[in-house]
Amino acid sequence: MKKLCLLFCLLLFSAFAHAQTPFLEYKTPVLDANEKQLIVADSPSFVLGASGIVKHKFDDKTSSIIARVDVISKDGNHATLRIEKFEMLAQTAFPQSGILPVKGDEVTLNYLYDRALIVVPNQETYKSITKSYPSITWVHPDLVAAYLSKIYRPNPDKKLFQEICYQNTASLVFFAIKDKGYFVDCNNFNTIQTIPLKQSDETQLPFYSRIKTVESSWFSWGSSEIKDYNTYYTSLIGK
Repeated sequence: MKKLCLLFCLLLFSAFAHAQTPFLEYKTPVLDANEKQLIVADSPSFVLGASGIVKHKFDDKTSSIIARVDVISKDGNHATLRIEKFEMLAQTAFPQSGILPVKGDEVTLNYLYDRALIVVPNQETYKSITKSYPSITWVHPDLVAAYLSKIYRPNPDKKLFQEICYQNTASLVFFAIKDKGYFVDCNNFNTIQTIPLKQSDETQLPFYSRIKTVESSWFSWGSSEIKDYNTYYTSLIGK
C-alpha cells in the first residue's frame, strides 16, 4: 500500500512539474537603487536578459507598477537591473507617475512569461511546440496574422511584435528558425532560452497561421513581403 501511495505521489508530481511554465515568476525586494539601475539578490530563477516589473507600495491597500526592468548583469550574489519605462499598460490620457524604484520595492522577474506569441514555419512545428509547453498560454498565430492583414504588414518587425505582445498581455515570442527554437523577451528582444528543433522543409510566409496570405500595400514603404523565412527572422532577433 505504501508503495502504491509513493508511486501515485511521484506520478502526480511528475504531471505537475510537466505542466509548469519553464519561466516561473520570481519576486524579490530591491536592495539598492538609483535613477538608472537597481540591485537585487541573484538567483538561478532568472537569466541574463530577462525582464520584469517593479511594484511600489503606497500603503497597506495600494500599490502600483512604476517601472519595467531588464537584467543586465549577474555575479551569483547580486544582479543589476536597468530601469525602463513600463509601456504594456500605457495610458496616454494620464500623466506618468514620476516615481522611481527605491529600496524595499518589489521586483517581479519573468513577468508574464506564461503568455507568448508563436512564430513557426508550419503546422507541424506549431503543434509540437504548443504540446511541449502546455502551461504557456499561446496567442494563436491567426490573431497575429489577422492584425497584420488589417494593417497590410506581411513583414512584422520588432516594433510590431512588441505592439502585438502588449495588446495580448504577453512577454515572450517563440521563434522557430532552422534547427533551433528561440524564446525571446518581447520587451527587449533578448533571447532568454534556446532549444533544439527538428523541422520539415515546409514553410508558410510570414509564418504559420490559417490565414494563408498577408497582403502588402502599394501605399506603404514598409510593407514588402518576406523572401526567405529563416534569413528574415534570424536577422530580426540578431542571430
